[in-house]
Amino acid sequence: MEPTSVPAHRGYVLWQGLLLAVSLTTFWNQPTAAQLTIESVPTNAVQGQDVLLLVHHPPGDLAAYVWYKGARVDPNQHIALYAIGQQEIIPGPLYSGRETIYSNGSLLFQNVTQENTGYYTLQVIKANFQTEVGLGHLQVYLELTKPNITCNNSNPVEHEDPVVLTCEPETQNTTYRWLINNQSLLDSAWLKLSLDNRTLTLFNITRNDTGPYECETWNPGSARRSDPFYLNILYGPDAPTISPADSYYQQGANLSLSCHAASNPPAQYSWLINGRPQQSTQELFIPNITANDSGSYTCLVHNSVTGLNRATVKTITVSEPVAQPSIRASNTTVTEQKDIVVLTCLTSDTGISIQWFFNNQILGLTERMELSQDNSTLTIDPIRREDAGDYQCEVSNPVSSSKSDILTLDVKYDPTLGSSGLSAGAIGGIVIGVLAGVALIAALVYFLYIRKTSGYDGFS
Repeated sequence: MEPTSVPAHRGYVLWQGLLLAVSLTTFWNQPTAAQLTIESVPTNAVQGQDVLLLVHHPPGDLAAYVWYKGARVDPNQHIALYAIGQQEIIPGPLYSGRETIYSNGSLLFQNVTQENTGYYTLQVIKANFQTEVGLGHLQVYLELTKPNITCNNSNPVEHEDPVVLTCEPETQNTTYRWLINNQSLLDSAWLKLSLDNRTLTLFNITRNDTGPYECETWNPGSARRSDPFYLNILYGPDAPTISPADSYYQQGANLSLSCHAASNPPAQYSWLINGRPQQSTQELFIPNITANDSGSYTCLVHNSVTGLNRATVKTITVSEPVAQPSIRASNTTVTEQKDIVVLTCLTSDTGISIQWFFNNQILGLTERMELSQDNSTLTIDPIRREDAGDYQCEVSNPVSSSKSDILTLDVKYDPTLGSSGLSAGAIGGIVIGVLAGVALIAALVYFLYIRKTSGYDGFS
């Protein structure tokens, strides 16, 4: 049953005399084993909540509970008295109408404010007018609102502008915490926190420091987190790149170049061809190019906010397709070990490379072959039977290549002779002589070995 209140004036007068008598005629009781204690439920309250000062271990045979604001019994700080027999609440000077005392002595505060924070004293009066006192504490915190982040400069320039982030609003008895990319802050030379952690300063920021940034506010009663905050970091332009990477083009092709540079805000683009200004676009297109379009192509980039400029140059070479070359030979029918052959690759093209082929394979040079400095002339001295076969030369520039028709070289030789020019009999004689020499050396080595091991001396 909920306790009821009596008319304030009559109740207060009746019990005022009793409280005065108690204070004059009684002494404090010694604490019992089960000492009177008071617990705040919840321990940390948020403004606007209901809070109960819950009484534990009250003594028996009681007449009344009396609550005071503060850490001692003070009639001037009297909140209310609960008469147990009558189950009535008698308001005191500090009674606001939001307080309720229950039959077990517990005191309920409705819709608490921060002004309710502090100590509260419970005086229990026994039927024999003896008293005990208990002390409780009520802590009320503001219910935190959702914080927001303010910034001194949300459009800083990379490596130049420091950024100061502030967690708003400023609230007493509040802990502030920052998160970057959903991670707690790590120690870093580019970060600095104020003493209360409410302000975060960023130094030497880069384009990778856009965020998100969040701040959290916390007190024992509540916690809140701000919305993510992002920085628009201005940077660049970086050195531009021109694509594609190709530098050589065939005459008649279409030239399409694209320039790109990392920049915020996006860069402004323009082109120079051999120093002559072109259109201010990121893409450059020239159809059906000729040799006259060869030269240096410069891409210029500009950031209108950072004021920075960058440029890169690409050299473009436009070449005609090479014509088919031909081979001129000093002689196409030659005799082994007698003749010298000179093959010349004939072409009207310039700025080319020349490669020789033999029997449809890249020619492997032997000690009898020599190429001119530009590879256009191949000399074979002397000619041998293994040099007979099909010869081609190939001319190429960076955009095309072409092979000559086949020139067949016919080498005549004496089948009785080896490719070295010696007859079979001569070669056989040489082999026999070599074998005989090897045998003679072996015999001499054996003789010396026997002599050494037997101690034989033909002169003794």
